[in-house]
Amino acid sequence: MVVGILALQGGFAEHCAALEDLGIPWRLVRTAPQLEGLQGLILPGGESTTFGIVAQESGLLAPLREFAQHRPVWGVCAGLVFLAQDVGRPQASLGVLPLQVARNAYGRQRESFQAEVQVQDVGAFPGVFIRAPRILSWGPEVEPWAWCGEEVVAVRHGHLWATAFHPELTSDRRIHARFAALCRERSMLPPGDRQCRYS
Repeated sequence: MVVGILALQGGFAEHCAALEDLGIPWRLVRTAPQLEGLQGLILPGGESTTFGIVAQESGLLAPLREFAQHRPVWGVCAGLVFLAQDVGRPQASLGVLPLQVARNAYGRQRESFQAEVQVQDVGAFPGVFIRAPRILSWGPEVEPWAWCGEEVVAVRHGHLWATAFHPELTSDRRIHARFAALCRERSMLPPGDRQCRYS
C-alpha cells in the first residue's frame, strides 16, 4: 500500500514523517501520473488558492478530482478548503465535499493556537490550528467527526475526510493510522469499484 501526499506547496514534509513513523510507504504527488497505484491521498496544509492555481496550470486539477471519486482523500486545513464545494470566494478547488467553509476564519498566523479536540472513535486529540478554516455547514450525508468545544472541526463523507486542525504537527499518529486503515480497506474492494486512470 502506498499513500500519496500532494506536494504542490505547503506542509507536506510533516505528513511524510507521520507516515514514516507508522511504517507506511508514501509518495509525493506533483503530476497526474504520480497518482497511479496510490491507495489514498493527503492534501496538506498550505495555501488553498495556490493549490488551485498550480493544479490548474499543471493539468492536475481534473485528475485529482477523479481520484477523489474513487479513493480516500484527506484534506488538512488548506486541504479541507481545496476539497470543499463552497469556499465563499471564486477559486479553483476540487469541489467534491459538500461543505461551506470560511478561509482563515480563526485569525492570522500570530493567532494560531492549540486546543484539545474530541475526535469520534479516537478520543481526545491535541488540535493545532494555524490560520484554520471554519466549517460553516455541511450536506446531509456528511458526518461531523471532531469538535473543539461546540464547534465542528472535522468531517467525514465516506472515503473523504477533512480536518481544520493539523494532526501532523503533533507526535500523535492515531488519525494518520486510521486514514491508512481506510486506504487499506478501500484497496480491497473489487477493482471495478475503485479503479480509474489519471493520465
